[in-house]
Amino acid sequence: MSRGRVAAVSDGGRREFQRAAPEWFRRAAPSLLGRAAPALSRRAAPGAALLLAGCSGPLSTLDPAGPGAASVAALWWVMFFMATAILLGVCAVALYTLRRERRGRGLHVGRFVAGWGVAFPVTALAVLLVIALRTGEGMLPKPGPEGALRVAARGQQWWWSFTQWDAAGNPVHSAGELHIPAGRAVDVHITAADVIHSFWVPRLTGKLDAIPGHENVLRLRADTPGIYEGQCAEFCGLQHAQMDFRVIAHPPEAYAAALAALATARPDPAHPGAADFAANCASCHGTDARAKSAAPNLAGLAQRGRIGGGTLRNEGQESVLLWLRRHETLKPGSREPSHAALDDATLARIAGYLETAR
Repeated sequence: MSRGRVAAVSDGGRREFQRAAPEWFRRAAPSLLGRAAPALSRRAAPGAALLLAGCSGPLSTLDPAGPGAASVAALWWVMFFMATAILLGVCAVALYTLRRERRGRGLHVGRFVAGWGVAFPVTALAVLLVIALRTGEGMLPKPGPEGALRVAARGQQWWWSFTQWDAAGNPVHSAGELHIPAGRAVDVHITAADVIHSFWVPRLTGKLDAIPGHENVLRLRADTPGIYEGQCAEFCGLQHAQMDFRVIAHPPEAYAAALAALATARPDPAHPGAADFAANCASCHGTDARAKSAAPNLAGLAQRGRIGGGTLRNEGQESVLLWLRRHETLKPGSREPSHAALDDATLARIAGYLETAR
């Protein structure tokens, strides 16, 4: 590897380390390491970049974008450094014991067991318990001066449905995408239709189970507008891995308009595929965001980033057509009926009809 490439890797690693390491550690490093800090940073940056490569990404708990996720990340870092300290302490005690044994002097067993076997683990676990309880308690809904926005999430094999309410109190239903205003607390009322699922948006907050017949409430908040990936975090069947969703945080001033656009994003009733959809799909799927449906609501489908409960990226009519043709192999176990009896022309008309839902 050339010197220039080594320098580039080092610079990139240093930037990754500076971005991913916790703020307090970056501030404390110079005082802790003294004059050696710059040299250690230059030498350790490439390795640190590899170690911290998993600290970012759409499903990273160590790249928080909201206060709930930030508290989870802080707990993780506390556990990481405590575990590191315990490992180093165990190694040090082992080496110390070996040296004393070689010199013919043993350890005082009673003190050793009382100190390292009882006092130390009880203290460490008590500290972690307090921090963990404070972290979990911070995710619970609490009354505030502004008041939290209420939304509903319902998990089922294997997709998520969401209900929001506009300023007039009218419901807006969607599937696979939850719309919220950035900078405002949102209380997600979570339940399930069939088995236990788990609602989790790693960059915004911790996870909470979705239980049939029971409603749990989880508070989240996005600090800035953006798209945040969510995932079912409780094994729930064959397609558990393909049961994801998105939380789309809009600028506060644009949220009402985004919700209104979703409520009116219906397919064109004059499209040739409208009759085919009514005959073959409308008994389960709805195309009106104001009304509930047994299967995923397809209002605004053309605007969604993914279809099939996160199985396919939505790149237009061809993606919808691919799902209609091959959903049984793309997502085995899906409860959507087979479309084998429909010819390609009919499926193409249905896909074209859904594409007009903008």
